[in-house]
Amino acid sequence: MSIYEFEIEKSSGEKISLKEYEGKVLLIVNTATECGFTPQYAELQKLYAEYQERGLEILDFPCNQFGHQAPGTDGEIAQFCSGRFGVTFPQFHKIDVNGEQQIPLYAYLKEEQGFQGFDKGNPMSAAMEEMLAKADPDYAKKADIKWNFTKFLVDRNGKVLRRYEPTADFAEIRKAIEQIL
Repeated sequence: MSIYEFEIEKSSGEKISLKEYEGKVLLIVNTATECGFTPQYAELQKLYAEYQERGLEILDFPCNQFGHQAPGTDGEIAQFCSGRFGVTFPQFHKIDVNGEQQIPLYAYLKEEQGFQGFDKGNPMSAAMEEMLAKADPDYAKKADIKWNFTKFLVDRNGKVLRRYEPTADFAEIRKAIEQIL
């Protein structure tokens, strides 16, 4: 199985194949507009502006599963992101990333790159660990997406190389992107 075998839904409702992104480096992100990590949209847009011409595509999937922090329609979310952060990368239909309603793409991404812990250098990591452990003491053993702004780096051949939790350092993500572009 390859990432190019999946279909995704644009915010317009049109279904497209990930084959449209074959040969590109992808950063696939589940996002939310009312989250403490929402300012990461600015960092994502910087990456996109810098590397899009060299073959980077950022695929944004709004998700309302974590604290209901992605309210609104797809259009309202897109308007917020472009107005507040100048987002120009592709945004897709709001999805579930865990559970019975998760889209097949996310089941595959999690199978390829499970949860490996939060970035210990980020002060938010301890708070995330504490919050998740209260809800599920075994959270660390599961591949599920833990929160908004989890990112998957995919190479030009469609291989899922790395999973970055929301606490990951953008300098590390940037370095990994540069290495495979």
